[in-house]
Amino acid sequence: MKPRRILCALLALACLAAFAACGEKKTDGDQTAQTKTADGAAGTKAADDAETIDYLVLVNKQNKLPEDWEDKLETVTVKNSLGDDVEVEKKAYDAYLGLKEALEAEGVHVDLDSARRSVAAQQDIMDRFTEEYGADYAAKTVAKPGYSEHHTGLALDLYLNIDGEDVYYNEDMIQYPEIWAKIHEKLADYGFILRYLEDKEHITGYGYEPWHIRYVDDAGIAREIAEKGITLETYLGAAKDVDVTIDLGNSAVFSEEALREAVVQIKCKFAFWAGCELKSIRYAGDDAFGEDELERVNSLEGGGEYTEGALFYMDFKTLAECEETLDPGTEYLDYMWYLARTADGGWEIADQGN
Repeated sequence: MKPRRILCALLALACLAAFAACGEKKTDGDQTAQTKTADGAAGTKAADDAETIDYLVLVNKQNKLPEDWEDKLETVTVKNSLGDDVEVEKKAYDAYLGLKEALEAEGVHVDLDSARRSVAAQQDIMDRFTEEYGADYAAKTVAKPGYSEHHTGLALDLYLNIDGEDVYYNEDMIQYPEIWAKIHEKLADYGFILRYLEDKEHITGYGYEPWHIRYVDDAGIAREIAEKGITLETYLGAAKDVDVTIDLGNSAVFSEEALREAVVQIKCKFAFWAGCELKSIRYAGDDAFGEDELERVNSLEGGGEYTEGALFYMDFKTLAECEETLDPGTEYLDYMWYLARTADGGWEIADQGN
């Protein structure tokens, strides 16, 4: 699946093909917002009913979307410059329009790549990926239905328009840090936060995404989160923001960037472990993962095609029960993570444990 995030799959569920941009570019004047409730009923809900959703709701790999959320949600659907329909929670969309206007005054142009996707749509994707590629691949690739922040309608993925050209692929958008910095500076003024921060993957469960913003409906709260450089999880008291030591050593085999990418995979997996506090991750060295280890991980289920690997050690503490194999209130030292990759692929967690 192409790196335009899961939106591509949503737009082509029948064939699971990546989206190819086509058609004439639409201007803002061509966008028509259609209001509806999340269950598809047209019309406008009563104001007191619309206010029953919690704009600080936490939906992540450990916290499920509230059962009645979709019944209470009021959304609008708009068409972006690529011709895609994007559904957004109504207040979040109004705030986005204010942000968009402020950015355009500074010469920065953005549009909505994706926002809300229903739990049913997420389940459909999971089912299709499971049938097509198997349960293990589906679990690694598709967010678990009910546990994606995009279900809320409050999470918005942006893309850029630079010199009249739409820039929407991840690997292309990441090349413009100065533009994202300008965008991030204005988020709090309109009640948005940058949701997936750099170096906080062990808390959020996701790598850095400069395009993924989250509406919290309160500029004061948004500013506090931004000024402290914390995650929504930490602000809500669902996670502790502690210093994590990362030691990449001196490798003659892997670049620092490659090792950091491997560390992100470990931290994202660690975010699944409720009640655990990460202390450090360190690269075990070039000699720690030789041909014998490569042969071993290739013999494991899901292996067989890895061409190189790396071993990392992790120190962490369990504050409550995490996985069935872990003991609560225990300091774990030198917990091992075996990362491997193919000649043309990214890092995967091949094995783990003491």
